[in-house]
Amino acid sequence: MIELISKSKCISCGLCVSVCPTGVFDQANGKVPVIARKDDCQTCFMCEVYCPVDAMYVAPNVDEVTVNEEELVQSGVLGSYRKEIGWGKGQSPSAASDASYKMFQLMSKLPGH
Repeated sequence: MIELISKSKCISCGLCVSVCPTGVFDQANGKVPVIARKDDCQTCFMCEVYCPVDAMYVAPNVDEVTVNEEELVQSGVLGSYRKEIGWGKGQSPSAASDASYKMFQLMSKLPGH
């Protein structure tokens, strides 16, 4: 579930608002978006993935998490999902190292495929 929008990192681009499939966020003109309908969050991570400045934090196990922005920054968790999936400047896509992707690539080279 979405837990944090870092006001110090957010550039108010609105990407999180536009990619959220359930309309969790509200955003006034030029302002940092707010989590308006947290219970509607489906924990899809789209907002965190699309955030170009890693200002979002989605907690996969909300019942087990106490969110403190400073601790998230110090531990490297804030924005880590984007890095793990290979999104962002200077990142390498991780899909190419996935075993099923490698198998698909090999199979597509077989005669008749």
